[in-house]
Amino acid sequence: MFPVFKIMGRLLKRVFHLTTYGGMHSRGMTARRGTGYQQANVVILHKSLADDFEAFCQANSGPLPLLYRSQPGEWACPPLAKDSDIRTDCPQYCVFENGRLTAEVPSLSAFTQQMQDMVSFYLGCSFSVQQDLRAAGVPIRNVEQSRNVSMFRTSLPCRGVGVFRCPMVVSMLPVPEGKLEAAAQVSHLAPTAHGAPIHIGDTALIGIQDVSRPEYGEAVDPAPGDVPVFWACGVTGVEAVQSAKSPLAFTHSPGCMFLSDRESAPAAVTSDPEQRPMAYSISQQPLHYSLASKATVQRIQTLEQIIGEDPGERGIRALFVQDELLKSCLSLSHASSVLITTGFPTHFMHTPPEETDGPPGALAMAAALQALGKEVAMVVDHRALEMNAGIMEDAVEKGVMKTAVPLLSFQNPGQESALQFLCQDGDPKRPRFDHLVAIERSGRAADGNYYNMRGVNIKHLLDPIDDLFTTASTIAGITTTGIGDGGNELGMGKVKEAVRTHMPNGGLVACDVAADFAITAGVSNWGGYAVAYSLYLLNICPIH
Repeated sequence: MFPVFKIMGRLLKRVFHLTTYGGMHSRGMTARRGTGYQQANVVILHKSLADDFEAFCQANSGPLPLLYRSQPGEWACPPLAKDSDIRTDCPQYCVFENGRLTAEVPSLSAFTQQMQDMVSFYLGCSFSVQQDLRAAGVPIRNVEQSRNVSMFRTSLPCRGVGVFRCPMVVSMLPVPEGKLEAAAQVSHLAPTAHGAPIHIGDTALIGIQDVSRPEYGEAVDPAPGDVPVFWACGVTGVEAVQSAKSPLAFTHSPGCMFLSDRESAPAAVTSDPEQRPMAYSISQQPLHYSLASKATVQRIQTLEQIIGEDPGERGIRALFVQDELLKSCLSLSHASSVLITTGFPTHFMHTPPEETDGPPGALAMAAALQALGKEVAMVVDHRALEMNAGIMEDAVEKGVMKTAVPLLSFQNPGQESALQFLCQDGDPKRPRFDHLVAIERSGRAADGNYYNMRGVNIKHLLDPIDDLFTTASTIAGITTTGIGDGGNELGMGKVKEAVRTHMPNGGLVACDVAADFAITAGVSNWGGYAVAYSLYLLNICPIH
């Protein structure tokens, strides 16, 4: 093509880019339509900050996937567009002085002299995969409503480099529940356009208090049945520029992207289909979904089958619920503070009366959670505090755990006491724990007593820890898991009908207190070990 035609083509695209959609800051808003071309966020900084900003992008590649770094004073972006000029190719720009937004302008030509010493960064944009999302049946609500996409400042901190320290910004797309997995699978294939979602569900979980008031862009109305889905967003670069407080810097105006000459190619089939994202609901109150790769899901499902072996031939397979191990561990991986309980004094004539099943599995889970940076505590019967302290001390000496975790007791029955224990100042909006886990912990039966599998009442040996679980079920933000091997353990009330029908003495001994997730294992310790290993598998899963 002759140079004159290249320039004419670029000018024609520029005319299309400047189409007016009405309203303030809508000049050529690329977020409002599917262009069919790859788009980019733009950050322009003084050359003295360029190396640190590139390192910041590499440390935070989700929101800031770097497509191209220019030389100082270079207007073109050869990998993305021929004959481009960064001073004029975005529909609108933000001007920052000492970290403050001082102007929004349609061109940077007036700053040509200053830009001789500045470096332009082109960063991937999620708008580039809109065509692929639509092809997968995912509606693009902001395009349907002729609005800019909603972008929010979150409570998630980016990894700081030099003067660049800021929270992550995310974009939000309301997606029908039945299309969540499709949205994740399509975007996963485009890592240079932010990849798979970073959060699916309740906005408050990532620090967004009002979805109708985005910090950037416009509010987008969900349709009935839509779930909010959040992707890392290149507008994080705007926050980074503000944090650096450099004398002069520029970015694109949010939603007014650099539009390249590259067509958005259909997402290729991943080279490893085992890494395809799969979505699972892990909470309805608050709403929360989590992602993991197909390969990781299958390994955890295999592990769930293995621990379901029935060495005592008691028929525990009748209590099995598919994917309880997976969903519990997905939830635990998102938690920041976990409370574990154990203790089944089935040997009521002995001192101590506890069986050995339970404490080892509890410590395995505590060690895994501790290694992941979670806050962990254990609550046990008051009479068993000394015994459990000794077990934990031994575990630390042998290197099973890094450090001992707090050992607590709960002796006062009732919801009010439980609220005070679980929540700061008894306020259900301020829970101390995100997740409660009971492993081989004697559970309260329908008649208020506690039974071993032989039907012997052991209530006199137990503190009312069940009240913590029943109260937790009324507090949004606390999830519960029960691990058992017979159905009389705390949390196994979720499968109490199966216990009553299939287990010996089931009508009498079945625990009546349900957990959100009930993990059935041939030996409860196996369930604790499986949780610990599944948390490791999720931690190394690139999708999760």
